[in-house]
Amino acid sequence: MARGRDREGAAGAPRGVLVTFEGGDGAGKSTHIRFLARALADAGREVVSLREPGGTAVGESLRALVLDPANEGLADTAELLIYEAARAQLVAEVIRPALERGAVVLCDRFSDSTVAYQVAGRGLDAAFVDAANAFATGGIAPDRTLVLTAGDGRSTLGRATHGTAGDRLERAGDAFHARVNEAFLELARREPGRVRVVDSSGARSATAAQVFASLSDLFPWMADVARADGSYFSVLDDKRALAAWLDRPAGPAAPAEGAARA
Repeated sequence: MARGRDREGAAGAPRGVLVTFEGGDGAGKSTHIRFLARALADAGREVVSLREPGGTAVGESLRALVLDPANEGLADTAELLIYEAARAQLVAEVIRPALERGAVVLCDRFSDSTVAYQVAGRGLDAAFVDAANAFATGGIAPDRTLVLTAGDGRSTLGRATHGTAGDRLERAGDAFHARVNEAFLELARREPGRVRVVDSSGARSATAAQVFASLSDLFPWMADVARADGSYFSVLDDKRALAAWLDRPAGPAAPAEGAARA
């Protein structure tokens, strides 16, 4: 299967890289994608941040459909095909063109979520789901997948729903989400070269440091950030400071890729 890292960008451009974030709802994926995206942009990379299902007009419409609690009678097989349709559109419209021009694509969920939710969670046939994933992605697979874990599924789900009943998937029950979470960990055990587990149960700054360490082979400057500036990740532990950091004008808050290092 062709991976994002195998693709060459436009002449003179860095190679495209696809990084996906997986894990149960409420594990902190959105926050760390935003922080990472800003750090990469400060380092001079074009960054495309996406979510699944979604990321395109078609995908967002399908997202609303599949997550609507009013559609509780949706068949598991129909659910699978809706996710794959949204993914196929996202790959064709956004991901493939971005990788070909050398961008870094950060995606909140991708094909591994389908294995966790539809195979482990719903009990669909693994071989069929693998084939559907391959068809929808057109051979594109992540260069790195980060599985964020934050304690038991019930506590993380509570953070995701903010005390509400939640969407259609969030209402699937504790046993369902336990199977999903275990599937993500099994994925990491099976593919340690691609998939890294990041503990997000502690301070956000500690989680971000793990994220950078897990990506430092793809972006070597990340290995030096914490050593050069011990406070670099601390902004994540203050909501107001983080908002200001994310909203500030673009600047060299991280070393440019390829820059000399002390």
